[in-house]
Amino acid sequence: MTEPEQRPEGDSAPEHVADAPAQNWVDQYAPPEAIPYLRLSRADRPIGTWLLLLPCWWGVFLGAAARPDTAGWLTAWIVIGCALGAFLMRGAGCTWNDITDRDIDDKVARTRLRPLPSGQVTSRQAMIWMGAQAAVAALILLTFNWAAIGLGLLSLALVAIYPYAKRFTWWPQIFLGLAFNWGALLAWTAQTGAPALPAVFLYLAGICWTLFYDTIYAHMDREDDELIGVKSTARLFGENTEAWLRGFLIATVVLMSLAVIYALAPLANPLKMSIGLAGAWAMGGHMNWQLSKLDINDTKMCLRLFRSNRDAGLFAALFLAITIFV
Repeated sequence: MTEPEQRPEGDSAPEHVADAPAQNWVDQYAPPEAIPYLRLSRADRPIGTWLLLLPCWWGVFLGAAARPDTAGWLTAWIVIGCALGAFLMRGAGCTWNDITDRDIDDKVARTRLRPLPSGQVTSRQAMIWMGAQAAVAALILLTFNWAAIGLGLLSLALVAIYPYAKRFTWWPQIFLGLAFNWGALLAWTAQTGAPALPAVFLYLAGICWTLFYDTIYAHMDREDDELIGVKSTARLFGENTEAWLRGFLIATVVLMSLAVIYALAPLANPLKMSIGLAGAWAMGGHMNWQLSKLDINDTKMCLRLFRSNRDAGLFAALFLAITIFV
């Protein structure tokens, strides 16, 4: 497989990647030589970092609420460490995704201007960049307890497999969900010392949420994916997408509610329980609003709704954070 040709020295990067927000900080302020690498990491598209981070925050906040004796400076560091780690590991994961997809991305209108298919960096340079990001993330992981470190190492297998999933299954969004929501297990464990059933329910809720938002996102590429033979739930569900998404919405709310119930019931604090459950239902309400706006044939609307899932996940995180102080 040949390396993509590098752009001539001094040649500027493309002005704007198709699915990056207009006027993003990378395009406006980053040094020209850094732009291709930051684009590899999707630093110009922060929504992915949020979607990776929010399940971590669910896990640490619910863990601290369930185990008040562990809440404090440890919680604060896990919140910060997960934010830094999510940025770095999302960057490393996206770089790996682009390395594996470099011969597909140049056939899809939305992705052909990415750094690898457009020739701004070579595969070797991308591999080095991926390793650097993962190494710094590993240093953060090493500040957590041994159980959390073990979970962090296990997640690498999911990250490695995901880019290939769309080649062999109609459900690549499940593999994305398995990888993107692992932080719920990891952060709960970093906070409490060991995995537990509430963290598993949070993890499953996050997977259903990922099936919801990434199916919406996949509708942006549906026609290109069909032409090149790439599988996705968007192609699988087709005109039945709304019904499937409603099912994922219900499953997300039910599973997150179970996580809250199993975590907080032993404390016998009705107010704490009510606030935690309100977070699950507020998130579900936002997802229901998304369904009311969805038009799977309107790519701009699909992108807008996909990005709005930051707010959906923040609703749950906010309410779970409040439970720590009740």
